[in-house]
Amino acid sequence: MAERSTAAVDVADNSGDESLTAQADQSTADGVAKNRERDTDNDEAQGSGGTQGPGKASPPELHSGHKLARRYRLEECVTRLDGFSSWRAVDEKLRRAVGVHILPADHARARTVLAAARSSALLGDPRFVQVLDAVEENDLVYVVHEWLPDATELTALLAAGPLEPHDAYQMVSQLSAAMAAAHREGLSHLRLNPNAVLRTSTGQWRIRGLAVNAALRGITSTSPQRTDTESIGALLYAALTQRWPYENDAYGLSGLPKDLGLIPPDQVRAGVHRGLSELAMRALANDGATASRHEAPCTTPEELVKAIGEMPRIRPPEPAFTAPPEYQRTTYQQGTYGRPAPHPGVTQPVPAPPPPLQSRTGKALKWAVSALLIAALGLGSWQLADALMDQGRSDDSNQTQTTDGNDKNGDQVRPTKPITIQNAQEYVAEGSAQAPEDVGNTYDGDSSTFWRTKRYNEGPKLAPYKPGVGIVYDLGSPQEISAVSIGLRYPGDHTTVHLYATDSLSPSAPVDSAKEIGTATTSGTSLKVKASKKLKTQYVLLWITDVPQAPQDDFSSAGYKQAVTDVKFTG
Repeated sequence: MAERSTAAVDVADNSGDESLTAQADQSTADGVAKNRERDTDNDEAQGSGGTQGPGKASPPELHSGHKLARRYRLEECVTRLDGFSSWRAVDEKLRRAVGVHILPADHARARTVLAAARSSALLGDPRFVQVLDAVEENDLVYVVHEWLPDATELTALLAAGPLEPHDAYQMVSQLSAAMAAAHREGLSHLRLNPNAVLRTSTGQWRIRGLAVNAALRGITSTSPQRTDTESIGALLYAALTQRWPYENDAYGLSGLPKDLGLIPPDQVRAGVHRGLSELAMRALANDGATASRHEAPCTTPEELVKAIGEMPRIRPPEPAFTAPPEYQRTTYQQGTYGRPAPHPGVTQPVPAPPPPLQSRTGKALKWAVSALLIAALGLGSWQLADALMDQGRSDDSNQTQTTDGNDKNGDQVRPTKPITIQNAQEYVAEGSAQAPEDVGNTYDGDSSTFWRTKRYNEGPKLAPYKPGVGIVYDLGSPQEISAVSIGLRYPGDHTTVHLYATDSLSPSAPVDSAKEIGTATTSGTSLKVKASKKLKTQYVLLWITDVPQAPQDDFSSAGYKQAVTDVKFTG
């Protein structure tokens, strides 16, 4: 695997020991909505001699509205550089936004880009923006990747100020773990900069352009792990200080003062977390020593992950709760209805409780009340005993009688009826779809067919990499649902399914705002979700948030995944 992937990205370097991230670079090849890409023609600034020539090929003449493979409609060109172009496009088959890199098939780097994209797609790690397709067709090579409209570039986040310690800790933890996993498969990034790091609306950090960005620009390195580790250190340095850790300004950030050298983040800005400051220096400093403690340098993402694990965990800040306003009782509730309000500042005397009934009349009243209570208790006891005796006699007289078959029993269980599914559609809350073309297999009456999720590296809970996956079912008309039976393909610990009432096959509101019908968890291959309350709805979202560890099969390798074979509603 390592040999295959390394060859795919063409990892070879002419740059010596000089850092690739030490030079200012303003270009990126992957697009995100609301964050259009910035690029320059001076791409050699990213490395010193470690790039290949762009070749003699000229960029193809493409325009908005052009379709690739009669499926991907180009919308907006976001980058045009070195003979290739990058576009925001629409996948008309799945009705979703995608990004596309395009270059001529005879481009000097076309083979390398194609191989790098296919190797990146095989990784399948949700912490990276996924490559969806890599094709050579009609004298063009194009790479299709995810487009995340809810994500924000680190460049835009830092424009507002440095990150909080917990956010910076989460960022460096997730980026280091992701790049360590990529390097174990022989893949490197080599262009890991603030434009290539995204934070989704759920707080997950994702990396775009793995292997592909470097291949598009012909960037190589003899020490790819060291290059990516130093890049992570530069990102952490920028997140803590809002400064780029080199002399040149880059990515909208000011560089360090000239002739000052690389100083720790906590000397650049007051209040920087000491542990994170030292971690950034260990990843950045080639001589292996920080300004305050002599620690070994982190030269690989794996070493960076280990160093993070040895740090005390940085917890999120406590939420600030404001005290609720004091409950304002009305004058009617206070028993002063119709009375004038007291003047401000005047202390009102506490009314004394009424005196006990110590007079002769009071004592007589107490004895009368006591006598009435005793008489009432005696009468009630006598009536209860008489009723029990009558019931016993009635039971004895009916022992030889046959039971009337037409006698109505109010305790009978209400019969259930099956509800026919009219239509269904996969619901994608975030990221890419799972298998939208197989949704019909879940209610076709055939247990051998199914709809399956993708394979995930961690579980059983899909979050934070994905909030969940699921299918919206159309029941034809509003129905009161009592239970849903679900057949599953993979057993194991564990599968959790929630049912929500939605407003359509394509709900506009997030899952959190929908009304929950019921939830259930199983470790087997069948699951029954019972409705926790009476609710009528035409559209029901079957939402899976936890999937078990499953072995390799004909569809995907071992990992956390699940497949739904049969879904049956009863009312």
